[in-house]
Amino acid sequence: MTVATRWVLRAGAPFFFLLLVGGSAVAATAPAVDNRMRGKADAPVTLIEYSDFTCGYCLKFFKETWPKIQTRYVETGKVRFLYKDYPRADQGPGLTAAIAARCAGDQGAYWPMHDRLFAADGRLDVDTYSQHAKTIGLNQSLFRQCLRDAPHVKAIFQDRDEANSWGFHGTPGFVLMRTTQQPTTKDPAIAIPGAFPFEAFEEEIEKLLASPGAKQN
Repeated sequence: MTVATRWVLRAGAPFFFLLLVGGSAVAATAPAVDNRMRGKADAPVTLIEYSDFTCGYCLKFFKETWPKIQTRYVETGKVRFLYKDYPRADQGPGLTAAIAARCAGDQGAYWPMHDRLFAADGRLDVDTYSQHAKTIGLNQSLFRQCLRDAPHVKAIFQDRDEANSWGFHGTPGFVLMRTTQQPTTKDPAIAIPGAFPFEAFEEEIEKLLASPGAKQN
């Protein structure tokens, strides 16, 4: 039994019916979504993370696994990475942190805020968000107004609904697929339900890169 066979779930036909209707179309257009993409838009493989800033396992992925994926696959143009929100509660710090990140994204600084939120040692409150905003050079007035008005709440919960359509009911959840090809029952996307070690991602990414449908630029 391989590493990925133990850790990875492959969805069947009913699962992918939901994906083809509600999920994979999002993946095809995701580079333009809120600047929440890392890597090259035309990378052959797409990795989507559904995550909550208050989730300990999400933090584990961010600190231990993500740096290896970033160095080996994202910075080399092989994988594009998309971050999607999955607040586990309908209100509270998980939701407000997601709003703060998107408000920073409105000013072109999504990733600096995202990284600081995960590195905040559990401090997720308005004062902390404001300090991060100041540090990364945001317009403080616009940022505070965005936090107050919370225009991104609907989109955040749409991300969560999308994750549910993949079959995820907790965080983190990851999906791997070819960037230019919609998943099918014959050639499905790969769901990784949890913060598994880098080797689990590596094995599945390498399989996708080696497959005939993955054109590398």
